[in-house]
Amino acid sequence: MKVGIIGCGTIANSAHIPNYLQNPDAEIKYFCDIIPEKAEECVKKYGCGIAVTDYHDVINDPEVAAVSVCTPNRMHPQIAIDAMRAGKDVLCEKPSARTLKEAEEMLKVHRETGRILNIGVVNRFNDYVNLIKKYIDEGKLGEVYHVYVSFRAHRSIPGLGGAFTTKEIAGGGALIDWGVHFFDIVMYCCSDPKPLTVTGEAFCKLGTPMDKYTYLKMWSENTKDLNGTYDVDDSVTGMIRTEGPVITFNGAWAQNINEAEMYIDFMGDKGGIRLSYGGSFKYYTAEDGELISYTPEIRTRNHFSNEIDAFVKDVQTREKLPSSIETVILTQQILQAIYDSSEKHQEIRL
Repeated sequence: MKVGIIGCGTIANSAHIPNYLQNPDAEIKYFCDIIPEKAEECVKKYGCGIAVTDYHDVINDPEVAAVSVCTPNRMHPQIAIDAMRAGKDVLCEKPSARTLKEAEEMLKVHRETGRILNIGVVNRFNDYVNLIKKYIDEGKLGEVYHVYVSFRAHRSIPGLGGAFTTKEIAGGGALIDWGVHFFDIVMYCCSDPKPLTVTGEAFCKLGTPMDKYTYLKMWSENTKDLNGTYDVDDSVTGMIRTEGPVITFNGAWAQNINEAEMYIDFMGDKGGIRLSYGGSFKYYTAEDGELISYTPEIRTRNHFSNEIDAFVKDVQTREKLPSSIETVILTQQILQAIYDSSEKHQEIRL
């Protein structure tokens, strides 16, 4: 199966490309990036493929069965839609789009064309996350009535002034960049309950003025541009009511507390779980008059490997994955409602 990589930045090189290369049923035919040197470097580094700058060269090749869209958020909808209309199956990095309206258009074209459109909510392929889902499905937590989400870091704004902090490109800041993963874990583990009401406030406080921002290190430092734009949220808080649990949350790229708090608490009437993001979890319960807690130890596989392998198999078998736009649209709906609530300073009913 021949695939094309559209966008040759960090996520393509760290996740998509290496795992396609490890899959015996996939072959990368194209590396595409609007910066020619990035695509050419991939051809040289990985010893395969053709470097191009126009994604239409990729999607118009009849040999190509599928593409990974690894561009900045602004281009996700257009490339994914064009690819589906060209008869290609698509794995599009998260978030699906900058806005719910854009994501709904992607869903519409997915249904019209019958092409696969999976979103890169990679934690749905994480072995520990899937064990949590199993615990919840089997009733080990009883009724999960409340989930608390924390994605908070000290001063960790990525690429200040660049694409990450420009709303027109990214669609948002800490919420859409980090929050999408945390909320999607909650939705997945709790069987994707329908969101009912959302209230939230997003803040743009620490990143402005940009020349006064003090930090120790910055991810995506090479994209920093102090003459650029900073108009996104660096922190956010709020509450979501669903047909399942109530979800409360605090998130921050940057806060004036030097503690990284990246975890999710699932609270049930029989047991509870704290998941350390990107790691394992601890289970708490009471049995026979005793308080019990333990941390399961399991053999795990890189979740990006699981995701790419599942996508390749999906293209072959047409079996719907949990990362389908059909399901993940709920997470996008939540993100949009939080931003809408913050803008209007009122609760949003869905």
